[in-house]
Amino acid sequence: MIKTILFDVDGVLLSEEHYFDASALTVWELLMSGNYLALAPDKFKTDYHEDEIKAIRELVFGTNDEVLKFMKSRGLNANWDMIYLAFCYQLIHLLSQIKDAELEKIEKWCLSPIDRQTLVEIGDILSSFQVETNYLLFVSDFERSTETKQGLFDYLNKLAEEKLGVSTSIFSGMGALWSVCEHVCQEWYVGDENVLQSTGRPSVQLGKKGFLANETTLAPSDEIDGLFQFLTDAGIKIGIGTGRPELETIQPFKHLGWIKHFDENHIVTADDMLRAEEEFPEQKPLSKPHPLTYILGLKGRETSVETCLSIPLPIEKGEEILVVGDSLADLLAARQMGCQFAAVLTGLSGKDARGDFEERKADYILDSVVHLKEIIK
Repeated sequence: MIKTILFDVDGVLLSEEHYFDASALTVWELLMSGNYLALAPDKFKTDYHEDEIKAIRELVFGTNDEVLKFMKSRGLNANWDMIYLAFCYQLIHLLSQIKDAELEKIEKWCLSPIDRQTLVEIGDILSSFQVETNYLLFVSDFERSTETKQGLFDYLNKLAEEKLGVSTSIFSGMGALWSVCEHVCQEWYVGDENVLQSTGRPSVQLGKKGFLANETTLAPSDEIDGLFQFLTDAGIKIGIGTGRPELETIQPFKHLGWIKHFDENHIVTADDMLRAEEEFPEQKPLSKPHPLTYILGLKGRETSVETCLSIPLPIEKGEEILVVGDSLADLLAARQMGCQFAAVLTGLSGKDARGDFEERKADYILDSVVHLKEIIK
């Protein structure tokens, strides 16, 4: 009998499309803007029309989001990690085109933390050469590995050694360059008005309206509201375990009227995982597919991270808990916990994901989250 249901948000309750748009714009800005690599400052602006955003996304991630889908298939769930991988790969690819002339500088850059000023310095050097990006080469290069999640970060180091002739470990962790990528993404997603609240840092580039006010639900909002009411009336505890930051979770839930169904102590977000990683850096990464997000959602945010990390897996009475997600990362987290898993086919791959979830023996596969009622009934 199911007594607790833990929901992912993106691809289950709310559309990921604007996140993917913001991710593509972030990679584009890091490559093109004068604030970063400055490959084409004249092509960069802060206010794009929908058709322009679509064109940039198709360029950066492929016509059918091939790059994103590949990363999802390898267990990546956080947009910040996807941005980091995509941009770092392009950075390595660009440096490989100047290595014969600038190897000494490349060695210096690859052996110290890369921050925004370093990117500007790299951009100044790149401007003296004819270099080109190649976005879809990402998939063919990474397909040569079998890595997942953290292993993909480590694989960047292997590619750097292969393409640049430099032995480095700089790309493995969530360091200065990861932080640069995360901050640019937040500028795009939350807009000028909310950047400081979201990141604790002011905008580098002003002029972005953000996507926060344009959330799209993956079923009619009132039907999802009715689902939450049905579950709580049935005595089922519900919680959230999402890779979204807190602002981007709580604000839309309040706007949509869903927040009333939840104890906010059981709404766990990317901010909680970042704090956990600061407390236990030796345990990184703690985001999905690590099960901590859902364990904390189950136990409550008032429970210490140390306690959650020490809980033996699979957890006791895990069969009474249902995790509802749209990605491999959610499924892997649920499996580690010994929980049931319901796959919802409203994520990036849509109904095409059914075969993967069938192969991995998801307990339930749903066309929409509102079909959860049928399981409970």
